[in-house]
Amino acid sequence: MDVYAAVTSRRAVRAFTDRDVPREALERVVSAAAWAPSASNLQPWHSYVVTGVPLAEIKKRAGERLAMGDPWDEPEYEQYPPALKSPYRERRSAFGEQRYGALGIAREDWEARQRAASANWDCFGAPAALFCYIDRELGRPQWSDVGMYLQTVMLLLRAEGLHSCPQMAWAKFRRTVAEVLSPPDELVLFCGMSIGYADATAGDARTGRAPLAETVTFVDGF
Repeated sequence: MDVYAAVTSRRAVRAFTDRDVPREALERVVSAAAWAPSASNLQPWHSYVVTGVPLAEIKKRAGERLAMGDPWDEPEYEQYPPALKSPYRERRSAFGEQRYGALGIAREDWEARQRAASANWDCFGAPAALFCYIDRELGRPQWSDVGMYLQTVMLLLRAEGLHSCPQMAWAKFRRTVAEVLSPPDELVLFCGMSIGYADATAGDARTGRAPLAETVTFVDGF
């Protein structure tokens, strides 16, 4: 797939079919993604690619926690600033309105929003997932490196005809994931990523982007 096509067709898919993802495709993706850039070639990502019975067990345990009303795990990193300033606050709000509006959920219907959010922990029905960890002693530049690695993974998945959804939501159920994967104590779960074939019948709308002038400044001599 052309790189531009991969970038522009990538989106956070929140409805997948149950069609199995070939192991060979996943291996090709993570093998090629190892070439993602990182400062001084630290390669700070630690990924677990999970399918089949182990993933089903993670989903089952997460579902049981939701059913029992268990509180989320204490966060190990701050996902958003407590007071999100403009224009980021408005962009986040617009995303929420589009996401829940497409599901027919009113802004004030908190219970329905919670039910919709719970689909995160079923990987939106995806048959494969990647859980990405980083060593807790590493700093902000290395977290940035992990972001570049994850974007590389997502673009390579498009080249395989697959879609994905990166999910910080899994950090809220990090203990549940750890019960199955048993990662070393020095690792922090940054996010999960649902992987599979998009359900074309779901009508999952793509989120728009800010005008270029809001995010890019050209400084040239032309």
